[in-house]
Amino acid sequence: MIISNIQLGKAVIVDPTSAINNVIIGDGVKIAKYCSIFGSEHALLEIGSGSYVGMFSIINGFAAKVSIGKQVSIAQRVNIMADSGPNASTFMQQFYPIVTMPVKIGDHCWIGANAIIMPGVELGECCVVAANAYVDRSFPPYSVIGGTPARLLKTIAR
Repeated sequence: MIISNIQLGKAVIVDPTSAINNVIIGDGVKIAKYCSIFGSEHALLEIGSGSYVGMFSIINGFAAKVSIGKQVSIAQRVNIMADSGPNASTFMQQFYPIVTMPVKIGDHCWIGANAIIMPGVELGECCVVAANAYVDRSFPPYSVIGGTPARLLKTIAR
């Protein structure tokens, strides 16, 4: 594994079983066991200060920019991806082209266990994503979303 382009803030905790590469990680971020978090040389993945990434989560920002805000809570087995498609089969890509778009998660979001965040999604600040949700479109600040595909369940009163 090549480890490069890692910028760590103060008091960052990355479990030794996790892999990070091409990232900017803010102060006080905690990354639990068995996570894979990576950007690319051209699009460093960013995680804002005070955020937490739960066990077995994957944050793939290799193909496009992924930005995670400040004090974001990401539960276990969450998958956030900036690209998706049948990358091993050029034949299947004729029918299902690879989708590549940036992902942005706003400050103070809470993403439940086993949620999947697809390319092109932007979640405004203070969004809540229910466990097992499949998020394939963007939602405004203070949205509570869930389901497959995710839909607005309610809005948090400010």
